[in-house]
Amino acid sequence: MAITIGIDIGGSQTKIIGVDEEGIKSPMLVKADDPITSLFGAFGKYLYDNKIQLSDVKKVMVTGVGSQYLNQDLYGLPTFHADEFLSDGLGAHYGSRLKKLMVVSMGTGTSFVTVNGDEIKHIGGVGIGGGTILGLSKMLLHTSDFHRIVELAKKGHIENTDLQIKDISNQPLPGLPLHATASSLGKASMSTTIEDMAIGIIHMVILSIGQSAIFSAMNSPIKDFVMIGNLAKLPQCDSIFKMLEELYQVRFHIPEYAEYRTALGAALSGNKI
Repeated sequence: MAITIGIDIGGSQTKIIGVDEEGIKSPMLVKADDPITSLFGAFGKYLYDNKIQLSDVKKVMVTGVGSQYLNQDLYGLPTFHADEFLSDGLGAHYGSRLKKLMVVSMGTGTSFVTVNGDEIKHIGGVGIGGGTILGLSKMLLHTSDFHRIVELAKKGHIENTDLQIKDISNQPLPGLPLHATASSLGKASMSTTIEDMAIGIIHMVILSIGQSAIFSAMNSPIKDFVMIGNLAKLPQCDSIFKMLEELYQVRFHIPEYAEYRTALGAALSGNKI
C-alpha cells in the first residue's frame, strides 16, 4: 500500500486525510495549543488509528497557515508544501462532474477560488467567517463555545433579529420575496433572546458569504458553488443556501468531507510532484 497524506494545519487544529489507489482514507481532526503539537498529534494518531506503517506512506503534503512552521521532513518522510488555494480547488473538485465552479472555503475568513477545467485561480475573499461568529458571540452571547452557539441558534427565530422585506413593505420588491433579509440584525435590541441573537449572527455570516460568492461570479458563466470548510457543516446552511438558490438561480453544493477538502486537495497535489 502506497498512501499520500494531506495535512491542513491551522493555528490550533489540524485536519488530515490519506489518499491511495482505492480513494479516501478516514479523515481526522486533532486540536492542540499550537500548530506543531497539533500536526504531530494528528499525524501519529492518524497512522495509529488506521494501522498505517511509516513505510506505507509515499509522501506527506502540508498546507494551511500553520504549515509555515514546518521546515523539515515529517518523521523522515518526503514532505512538501502545497499551495492552499490549489489545494482548495483540487479538493473541492474531487468526485465532482462540474466543469466550472467556484470554491468557497469558509474558515476563520473566506476565500474564493475558481475552477475551470484544469485551471485553478484564487480570485479573492472576504474577512467574514468562523472568526466573525466567534467574535460576535463572545461579545453578545458571552460564549466562545462553537457547539453551544450552534445549539442556541437552532432554537432561535431569524424574523426576531433580521429586518425583512415584509417589515418594510406589504408587497414583494422586484427580485426580493417578503422573507428576504433587508438588514441583518436590523431588529435586534437589548431584549433580544440569546437564541434569536445566535441565529442572527450565524445567518448574517452565512448569508454574507453566499451573496459575496455569487456577486464575485456575476461576470462569469459560473453558477455552481462548492462550499468547503468547517462552516459548511452548520445545519443552518441548508435553508440559507436554498433561499439564495431560488433568489439568484444558482446552485450550492456541500460535498462529503467538506471540512477536510483542503487537506484532500493537498494530498491530490502530491500527484503533480
